[in-house]
Parts: sequence; C-alpha cells; structure tokens
Amino acid sequence: MKKLRIHYFQHVEFEGLGSIEQWIDQGGHALNVTRFFRGDRLPELSELDMLIIMGGSMGVNNEQDYPWLAGEKEFIRQAISMGKIVLGICLGSQLVAAALGAEVYKNKYREIGWLDLNFTEPALSGKLFHDFNSPLKVFQWHGDTFDLPVNATHLAWSEACRNQAFLYGNKVLALQFHLEPTAESMQQMIESGRDELKADRYVQTEEQILENSKLLGESRDMLFKLLNRLVGQ
Repeated sequence: MKKLRIHYFQHVEFEGLGSIEQWIDQGGHALNVTRFFRGDRLPELSELDMLIIMGGSMGVNNEQDYPWLAGEKEFIRQAISMGKIVLGICLGSQLVAAALGAEVYKNKYREIGWLDLNFTEPALSGKLFHDFNSPLKVFQWHGDTFDLPVNATHLAWSEACRNQAFLYGNKVLALQFHLEPTAESMQQMIESGRDELKADRYVQTEEQILENSKLLGESRDMLFKLLNRLVGQ
C-alpha cells in the first residue's frame, strides 16, 4: 500500500478528523494539519499528496470575519489543478465547490441529524459508491449548499438539499454529509451547536441524534471503504 502525505484543514476546534484519523493510522500515512482558528500557515503544495478539508460553522463567503478563507480557497484551487487527491466534508465540500467556481449560498432548509441520503445513477454505477445502499441514513449538520461545479458529477441528494456530493475528475470528492463522526466528536458538535437544534422540518433533537449513534460504526466502515477507493487502494 502506498504511503501518502496527508494534510488536513481544520476550521473550528470541535470539527477534527474524527474516524479519518484511524484510517490514516491504519494505513501508516503521514499526517499534518493547518488549524486556521490558531492562525497556522498554509503548507507547501509540494509537501502533500492528499488534502482533506473539514467542516466548520462559518460561511464560505465570510472573508471579512475570516480573512484566511480567501487564501484557503486559492490553495484548494491550486491543489486540484496540480492533481492532488482532495476530500471536502461539509464546509469543506462548499469550499471545494467555491474553489471550482460554483456558487455557495443558504439552503432552503437546515439539515441536522440522521437523515436519508439518495445516490444518483452515476454514483451507483461508479467506483466509489457502487455497493452503498440507497437511501442511506447519514449524519448531516449544515445550513448552506452549493451549485454543482462545471464538469462535476452529481452523486447524491436528499429531500432537503439537492446537491449532497460530487466528484470532479477522479481525485476530487465533495461530501456535504458526515461519515466521519465518532461518539466523542459528535458530542462535541452537539455541545458547540446546541442552540441550532431548534425544531424544524429537517432538524432532529439532541435525543434523536444520540439515539441513532448506533449508526456511527456503519458510517465509519463506509468511510474507510470510500477513502480506500478514492486513493486507489
């Protein structure tokens, strides 16, 4: 198995790699991080093979409050143009979309909790999701969405949000939903965003979210399968 140099972007303290870190450890890959909330600098593109962009509570376009967003989007754009493997999750998926020239904006509905995700025909006939169930119950926590970038393949949708995932080329994957939470990281998300858990059409209560924590193991297994396929192993 090829050992990769993996770098990840973390935007808020409570949204780290989750179970992705276990996959990295199992594969013996090298790992480095830029924590924007601590003022870390961007790496050199020559120092990484794979870039993982995690979630966060800020909006992609909020450069006035988070000036590092401009440089981050340009870095992602360059990483894609240089053929790096790129994975964006939640805010990360929106940043990938923005870096590829697509619009990012408020979704009609907020989506928080364990909700049904549907895969498109191209997803189910492709290499990444061909043996995944559809619909599939996954964890969501977002209020924004994105248009599909030009030449991207639409992979998934939900009742609340049409664009849940896309593939750009064969190395750039954007996921609006979360497969990576652990019991600990999910609790951190809840504690940091408890004020968002207000009754709405696609927003579950804290109790409902925790009741479905039994799905965390299945999500981790699907994520590991997906990561292995994305990196070609």
